[in-house]
Amino acid sequence: MAERREKAAGMTIGDLARAADVSVETVRFYERRGLIEQPSRPYGGIRRYPGPLVRRIQFIKHAKSLGFTLSEIGDMLALSADDPSTCGEVQHLAQGKLALLREKREALRFMESVLEALLADCRRHTDNSCPILEAVKEGIGEVPGKTPGSRE
Repeated sequence: MAERREKAAGMTIGDLARAADVSVETVRFYERRGLIEQPSRPYGGIRRYPGPLVRRIQFIKHAKSLGFTLSEIGDMLALSADDPSTCGEVQHLAQGKLALLREKREALRFMESVLEALLADCRRHTDNSCPILEAVKEGIGEVPGKTPGSRE
């Protein structure tokens, strides 16, 4: 009976982590980042987490799998799902994320083509120099649109 009352009052951090399929450290990290609230600890007791936090953590995991940053996820969590006017804000955020992903895809395609060409040069190369090292020294593999020395 006492165990049932404890379960009704919430779950331990370990129970929450297992239910959400994350580690305890992930739960603590999300707490530090302000994505989930850490419940108070009763005097001499252990913290009890409410069941709805499982869905919130799953939301965070799903949003991360779509490429959203924790900051962006925090913004999405702050918007009320019950308020239809927030859909436009979330849509704007998603459109920005999609544009960024497309840019990254193009950059990856460019890098792939440069590396393929450099490897082909290596196969044809006969002297002791390395075409890949020479190309990197000369900056041949720079992604178009990036300024030299810019941080990535």
